[in-house]
Amino acid sequence: MGGSGSKAKGVWPFSGSGAGGEAAVDGNEQTLARLKGSRNATPFVFTRRSSLYYDEDGDLAHEFYEETMVTKNGRKKSKLKRIQKNLIPQGLVKLDHPCIHADFPVILCEV
Repeated sequence: MGGSGSKAKGVWPFSGSGAGGEAAVDGNEQTLARLKGSRNATPFVFTRRSSLYYDEDGDLAHEFYEETMVTKNGRKKSKLKRIQKNLIPQGLVKLDHPCIHADFPVILCEV
């Protein structure tokens, strides 16, 4: 469901130093990097990509199946066939509660 950490090199939105970021103020403090000038990166995720699909009837589900009749040796047998065509992804879904981004490098709590 959720995405894993970023594997791409280049802009690293939450790093205090490195490509695309500013240098850290102190050795113990980490600052959020500035992306493309004036926009600040946030450690929170407010939306996610849904894994649900709409079918032709407007129904929403992860998978859709159609019952088909198969004749084998003179016997009729029903079989479920998975539908993979004419499905529309639901797209981005707003989360009820914001989550922390997987690439956020700061320790939030020590035990």
